[in-house]
Amino acid sequence: MMNPKNIAVIGGGCAGLAAATRLAEQGIAVTLFEASPQLGGRARGVDWKNLRLDNGQHILLGAYAETLRLMALAGVDQKQALLRLPLQITMQGHFELSTSNYLPAPLHILAGLLGAKGLSLSERLAALRLMVWMRLKGFKLVEDEPLASLLLRKRQSTRATKLLWEPLCLAALNTPLATASGQVFLNMLRDSFARTSADSDMLLPRYDLSALLAEPLAAYIAANGGNIKANNPVQKVQQAEDGFLVECADGTTTHFDQVIIAVSPFRLADVVSDLPQMAAASALCAKFSYQPIYTVYLQYAAEVKLSQPMTGLADGFAQWVFDRGALCGQHGLLSVIVSAEGPHQKLTQEELAIAVTKELSAAFPHLPEPLWHKVIAEKRATFACTAGLQRPQQKTTLPGLYLAGDYTAGDYPATIEGAVRSGLQCANAIIADSNI
Repeated sequence: MMNPKNIAVIGGGCAGLAAATRLAEQGIAVTLFEASPQLGGRARGVDWKNLRLDNGQHILLGAYAETLRLMALAGVDQKQALLRLPLQITMQGHFELSTSNYLPAPLHILAGLLGAKGLSLSERLAALRLMVWMRLKGFKLVEDEPLASLLLRKRQSTRATKLLWEPLCLAALNTPLATASGQVFLNMLRDSFARTSADSDMLLPRYDLSALLAEPLAAYIAANGGNIKANNPVQKVQQAEDGFLVECADGTTTHFDQVIIAVSPFRLADVVSDLPQMAAASALCAKFSYQPIYTVYLQYAAEVKLSQPMTGLADGFAQWVFDRGALCGQHGLLSVIVSAEGPHQKLTQEELAIAVTKELSAAFPHLPEPLWHKVIAEKRATFACTAGLQRPQQKTTLPGLYLAGDYTAGDYPATIEGAVRSGLQCANAIIADSNI
């Protein structure tokens, strides 16, 4: 097959950026379309009160090899951009687990579980046995099941579930324990805990997410011949005799040899409405449900700080609090994460901010009253990563048409790494088909 002349990537989130970067790296002509003025999708910076916030506080893991490779390719200095810490889970006033990179994986996790504070010896041994069982089974379930039922089957106590497994599940899958995929959770533990100790490191961004990912990748694409068209929504993709026609909202229609569609799953049906071959993929996406993430920013006096850059909370709506003074130099600014569905959705943003402020005051009595607050709500932050969920493949039944996004088939839930992997898989398929 001859080299493709021109590739369209529709959607400028992490999946689309990853695909376009990989194609640009290989010298393939690529045009990236993004509906909004800003690239990054659900991982982007937000301007507020002369500060650069994020639409949601993300962390990366040492196991995110593809994301880290792309960052390096785009010239991101990871030592400057990321605070790398050995895995530590602190649930304020209740539980603490810390690991050390001095031990090889998985011994560092097993030692961390054995020495964890806040659980009884029997609870720690039960958690350790569960980790050993996972490893012996190759982190593979015979059949997917909700994580809650798996933990119950493996005799994890209510306290261990609340303080250890549930926080990990919400952080990774953003899906309630009762419905979350046990297999996808095991996939995350496999890649983070079972290979090298550095894979479980927490990588906390020192930059806003636009500066960390979207802007460097966009600059790389442009520098290597790619064409980025932001604020340019695509209405639909149509099949042509020798490729595809991409129709934009501004009325322009452009021919491309191959197309990667990297839009949100709830937008897919509209974009492919003229492609009957895409009905099955659209039907799968139509069955998806979604989970929210609320980020509550609280600005305190500049001298206010926490003892750790990231701390878990277990007694209310707030689940994780990040000290952005320690991370980004935004002194006195705390960001609080409330993942997945729950009673907090019935509150107004003002009520939620007040409730979270009270929870922080109870957990950290030294905190004064905040100077201001800002709530950012992503109502459909992620697809609900439920047990047995069917997800569409990247390679469609139409030759030359691909789907990219964290929602497509793969081992990971809706994470940056999952999105990046899907985009790279599509780009690599085009490269392989082109004999490059």
